[in-house]
Amino acid sequence: MAKMAVAAALVREGREDAFRRLFRFYRQRDVRGGPDLRGVIDFSAAGDQVVSSDLSISSVSDQDAYRAGLRPVSQWKAYCLDGYPGFIFISNPFLPGCQRHWVKQCLKLYPRKPSVCNLDMHMAAEETTDLWGQSQEHLRSKGSSKREPRSLLEKLRWVTLGYHYNWDTKKYSADHYTPFPSDLAFLSEQVAAACGFQGFQAEAGILNYYHFDSSLGIHVDESELDHSQPLLSFSFGQSSIFLLGGLKRDEAPTAMFMHSGDIMVMSGFSRLLYHAVPRILPNPEGTALPSCLKQAFPSDFPDRSVIEHCSEEDWQICTKYLQTSRINMTIRQVLAVGQSFPDESRREREWDATSETCYHPEDGEVKWHKLNTDS
Repeated sequence: MAKMAVAAALVREGREDAFRRLFRFYRQRDVRGGPDLRGVIDFSAAGDQVVSSDLSISSVSDQDAYRAGLRPVSQWKAYCLDGYPGFIFISNPFLPGCQRHWVKQCLKLYPRKPSVCNLDMHMAAEETTDLWGQSQEHLRSKGSSKREPRSLLEKLRWVTLGYHYNWDTKKYSADHYTPFPSDLAFLSEQVAAACGFQGFQAEAGILNYYHFDSSLGIHVDESELDHSQPLLSFSFGQSSIFLLGGLKRDEAPTAMFMHSGDIMVMSGFSRLLYHAVPRILPNPEGTALPSCLKQAFPSDFPDRSVIEHCSEEDWQICTKYLQTSRINMTIRQVLAVGQSFPDESRREREWDATSETCYHPEDGEVKWHKLNTDS
């Protein structure tokens, strides 16, 4: 009810579309104490709009869940939202210590070539080959001053995997592909199967790197050619507010918290809804890192696990990064089984005639594909 009251009051103020107005409300920084967050759904607390969601427990063996660093599916806490069929929220299903693997991969391994990142637009290829190696000493000795120059890792805004998303054309293509990471594919397949999507194929990933002053504009993920498969979203580090809207921007969105380890699945009706991230927030526990990231790594991992131990030296660097940052992995299947990319010239005509851009830059927001590397 609080969310509806906030949205209604904001919409009455002017002609600006309902989504944009609520986005600006949660992004505002000039209000003492920040915006009123009472209308933001917290899935850790029961509410009228939050309903438990059934999962396909038999689709993922406990062994495969463990291999991906996940608890048995029978122990997951999954929820859906009234009015958003196909949307599933899974509250941190990771085993103790296992989020560390994915954080390390997103900072140390996944940005390596042949992956593509925002820094490639401003720097020579040899300068972006090993962002981790070039940044670790800076991060290890980093103080609390905001005036300190940022390391290359801190200037990272996005990385693309598999079929590389083209930010200018808003397309994927057959000739812009590199092998998708096998560990991330396995994790994604288990989560998708647990949500009823057996056979999901992880073909493209966009990793977004946020800081406390970051936001992600209002958009729809519609560039994939197969919308029957879900969009999977994994969050690590600091918390955020996520806005989930409707098929049109004049529908007021629902605001919800995303904390470290949380997973969102957008499928069916919810697959093509407008959404955005207006704000990054310190984790609600009031500590530099959420407690789930301080848990010890398990010592008895099963054979063939995709999870690798994160050394204390590596984790020290990850910790320094995460104290002011959030990492989000979004994984998607681009093509249906047996489908191929259409003829480019025909596709170009169809795109020009029918399609919107997938990302809608907002005034003053971070545009992931533009970055001043000297800042």
